[in-house]
Formats: sequence, structure tokens, C-alpha cells
Amino acid sequence: MDYTIEKKIPSYFQGNQTISKKDLVDGIRKDFPNLKESSINVYLSKLKKEGVLKNPTRGIYALQGNNEFCPVINSKLKRLFNKIKKDYPFIDFCIWNTIWLNGLMRHQPFKYYTIVELEKDVAQSVFYKLKDKGKQVFLEPDTETFELYIHNSDDVIIIKHLVSEAPVIETENIIIPSLEKLLVDMIIDTNLYGAQQGELDFIYESAFSKFEINQGKMKRYAQRRNKEKEVEHRMNLTLAKN
Repeated sequence: MDYTIEKKIPSYFQGNQTISKKDLVDGIRKDFPNLKESSINVYLSKLKKEGVLKNPTRGIYALQGNNEFCPVINSKLKRLFNKIKKDYPFIDFCIWNTIWLNGLMRHQPFKYYTIVELEKDVAQSVFYKLKDKGKQVFLEPDTETFELYIHNSDDVIIIKHLVSEAPVIETENIIIPSLEKLLVDMIIDTNLYGAQQGELDFIYESAFSKFEINQGKMKRYAQRRNKEKEVEHRMNLTLAKN
């Protein structure tokens, strides 16, 4: 019986990336009318543990199978991360490059920036240290700075303040922002993500179709950034298309 239900699970999605728990339970009960709802709930929990199903947010199920977000971290980025880590071993920070977003876009930007996001208390200190080493570095640049200097420069490092409890991940011993964080920040920081503003719909659709996205994580971070409604609205539009 268990194997029979497992084989039927993909049919309940009918090409949809996600479905509600109610729709999934209703589908199973229709095909297996002798099963009690309590037994179905136990079985769904079993399928989650086995990796057949995922539960990205409360009351929503999806089929397992999308890839984890694992961008290429080049040696230059690693050296910068390790230098900051050596000088400031106890701070929270992450590092990344805007080129990582290319795989989600139709049109490829010509300029890429290295981003360092760290605790506000040390941001200025890190800024001056990198400046002293001859780096083209900008601290929390505004719209005018982007237009006059950053857009016309190469090999730029941008220092941003890291929001507390921002979702980050560790890969290759380097702390980077999670894809959930990037998707939320993209809606808020229109200067840094200027090249992506015209493709937000396409970027969200690409991200949700290619990678594992934890919607609960996105919503919690969006709430911390006071943009929960905007982010949830865009997620809902994306999921409706998928």
C-alpha cells in the first residue's frame, strides 16, 4: 500500500511546483478511501523524512528534486573572505559577487561587484583597511555614488551592513548569503540590484524552478526588513505561474 501511494504522489501535483496540504490529502483520500486522515498525515511525515516530499512553508507541499544554491566561489573571493576573517575573527559577515545572479537572468550585466555584508560596528574599519590596500571600495553607497563612480568602475567592492539574523549559508568554509536572502534584498536594495530590477519576475521564476527555496525563511527575513507584504505578494505571483 505504501509503495502504491508513493507512486501516485507525483500525479497529485499535475505539473504544479507546489500544492496545498488540503489538496494533497483530498487527492490521496479519493484514490484510497479506506485511509483515515490521521494515517495520511503519518505517511506524509514519512515521505518528508525520506526526501520524497518537501514542506517549504506551513500547509504547502512540493516534490523533492530541485538543486541547492551553490554558486562558484573563486579564489579572489576566498582570499578576501579569509583576510577579513583573520582580522575580525568574531564578527558575523558574508561575502558574494553579483555575477552569481546571471544564471537567473535573461540579459547579462557587464559590471559585477563584490559585496561584503558585515556588522555595522566594524563596517567603517573594514572599509578603511581595504581602502588602504588600494581597493576600490564603497561603504553603503547611495544612488548618486552608484551613478557617478560604481557604474563606471571595474573590480569594485561594496560594503553593506548585515541585517541581524539574515539567512546565510556556509560553503567551502566561506559564509555566503542564501538565495532566500538575495531574493528578498533584490526587492529592497534597488541601487545594488539595479541591473536586476527589470527582470524581477523572470529571476523569481528562475529561482523557484531551479533551486530549493525555503519560503518560510524568506518571509521571516522579509519581516525583519519590513517588506513582508511585498515579498509575499511576489512569491505568490511566482508560485501561481509555476
